[in-house]
Amino acid sequence: MKAKFALLYVLILVLLSICGDVAIAQAADPLPSWNDGKAKQSILAFVEKVTTPGSPDFVPPAERIATFDNDGTLWVEYPMYTQVLFAFDRIKELAPQHPEWKTTQPFKALLEGDMKTVGASGMKGLMEIVMASHSGVTAAEFDQEVSDWLATTKQPRFKRLYTELIYQPQLELLAYLRANGFKTFIVSGGGMAFMRPYTEKAYGIPPEQVVGSSIVAEFRIKDGKPELVRMPKIDFINDKAGKPVGIYQHIGLRPILAFGNSDSDMQMIEYTMAGKGPRMGLFVHHTDAEREYAYDRKSHVGTLDKALDQADANGWIIVDMKNDWKTVFPSK
Repeated sequence: MKAKFALLYVLILVLLSICGDVAIAQAADPLPSWNDGKAKQSILAFVEKVTTPGSPDFVPPAERIATFDNDGTLWVEYPMYTQVLFAFDRIKELAPQHPEWKTTQPFKALLEGDMKTVGASGMKGLMEIVMASHSGVTAAEFDQEVSDWLATTKQPRFKRLYTELIYQPQLELLAYLRANGFKTFIVSGGGMAFMRPYTEKAYGIPPEQVVGSSIVAEFRIKDGKPELVRMPKIDFINDKAGKPVGIYQHIGLRPILAFGNSDSDMQMIEYTMAGKGPRMGLFVHHTDAEREYAYDRKSHVGTLDKALDQADANGWIIVDMKNDWKTVFPSK
């Protein structure tokens, strides 16, 4: 009997030892979904040198600002930006209230499923759709519309909610940066009001740390209650050269790390890299057609062309999705 207990005790010790080794291994590798290549090692080395007291590259916690683009950097953007798909669905939902859309382009084409004509309307047509679908409601009402849509709408290929199609390696990176005293921000060309309802739950980034494009809002008394009403007028486009401006206006500090995925993020990364002291600029390169999508230079969304050509000369890190990431999306 004593021998059985002794054997059981030994087995328990072995199991505890194995579990301990796994825990230590996980703690030793804060980025387990990243393959051990140049990108991962560069990130780890950068964080170590800016957070080590006494290091000539030490950066005080208050200055450890990291900015991330959203579409294509933190979640799926192909074959169409998620917010645009939301706008399309909203137009279809609002159509009964707007009979004039049956004969007015690009609304007519969208309602008829003629996406070729919608595409031919260009940025002007798209902005008309966005303005019509994103305005005329209070801020609280729009927040609820976005939340409801994201809670029920699935991406056609992967059959998963869009908020489930976030990148696991980036979730680990965000958590790793925050654990090392960084403050993480989203700086996106997407709508600020569209992103804020979900970013905290999805990425751990609260609404006040989301910088994006915006439309005009007006203070009004609606049904006896003070409200902010969204107007059909552009306030600010936080894209390309607008990103450094958005950072200046909303954050007030130059980032020391910036992460994007397209040429539209170049100015944010150039602005980041131009500061004094240690800096890091990274781009996700979508190279994995099997686990996600493969696109770059000629893509109609997330075009990555000039940045690919200029990366080496500027010291930017190109993160190859197929080769640098062990997994893409979180497991179900």
